[in-house]
Amino acid sequence: MNTIDTSQYPALLASKTDQIKQKFAEFNAPELEVFASKPSHFRLRAEFRIWHTDERCHYAMTEKGNNKNIYEVVDFPIASELINTLMPALLTEINSTPALKHRLFQAEFLTTLSGDALITLIYHRQLDDEWKALALALQEKLGVSIIGRARKQKVVLDRDYVIEELAVNNQKYKYKQIEGGFTQPNGEMNQTMLTWAQSCSELVAPNKDTDLVELYCGNGNFSVALAGHYRKILATEISKTSVNAAQYNIQENNIDNLIIARLSSEEFVEALQGQREFRRLKDIELSEYQFDTVLVDPPRAGLDDESVKQVQQYRNIIYISCNPETLCNNLQTLAKTHDIKRFALFDQFPYTDHVECGVLLTRKTG
Repeated sequence: MNTIDTSQYPALLASKTDQIKQKFAEFNAPELEVFASKPSHFRLRAEFRIWHTDERCHYAMTEKGNNKNIYEVVDFPIASELINTLMPALLTEINSTPALKHRLFQAEFLTTLSGDALITLIYHRQLDDEWKALALALQEKLGVSIIGRARKQKVVLDRDYVIEELAVNNQKYKYKQIEGGFTQPNGEMNQTMLTWAQSCSELVAPNKDTDLVELYCGNGNFSVALAGHYRKILATEISKTSVNAAQYNIQENNIDNLIIARLSSEEFVEALQGQREFRRLKDIELSEYQFDTVLVDPPRAGLDDESVKQVQQYRNIIYISCNPETLCNNLQTLAKTHDIKRFALFDQFPYTDHVECGVLLTRKTG
């Protein structure tokens, strides 16, 4: 397995930048805003196979497309410094405790910029009281939260989440991030993305007298940070776990103008068009909102055709994309009714082909 050569990062980012410029050249977008990541210790999540050899086990990874060659992982320079500190400490304790090591096959780390950490240990066996007692002692020794998982079993010793604290334009926001739920893996780049989204909101809603609707809001990552830039925000998310985390984040950040509805993007479009009624919207009067701006952060599949049509109804669109292919496809339609005012590249995933983009569109005039 090749190791990370951080000296190559500027050239790799330049290559990504050129590819994005070429791919989207047909849209005559303004100058691409490029936001570089830290070249190392930027990733707040990591997961490793646990490989057993003789009397010890170690972290292991395989090369993409080749599961036969197993490589021992001693450190992981793209992961946060806290993950790199926890990796050897955890392994030492596991190798010295047979009941913790027995049939362990995966370890997952979730950390935050604010120093919180959660470790999930996954087993090919059911976890008993002995495991729980040893895991509690391990949790105390490492100073982190630990979860045990096995088939149809989840053992939470104290909590199954971390609390992140993000700094955006000199203001701090707290977020509950659930184990197994989606979170932005590059914390500092996430702060940059939130700052960029706030600056877009300042352009399209300078008087803070219009409303924002957000589709695919997750745990409220964007909507919490944007609450101070709009009169009201209505956000939708289908995952019950993410909605519960978002409700916590609303309360923790003392926000009173943001409501999360547990609906898919497709269901919300049906509700807006009056095609269906949903009990989950029974206390929300859609007619009281003056939606002028929509924010979408869809999965890699992008927006479906009906959602694209619905998004076109808004004067302003803030589109966060984790897949340039589907973004390009969606822009083929959106660019017919809207002009691209800003276009950004956020290098959320250095040393990979993946690219995160941000686009601000406003409805054409004349």
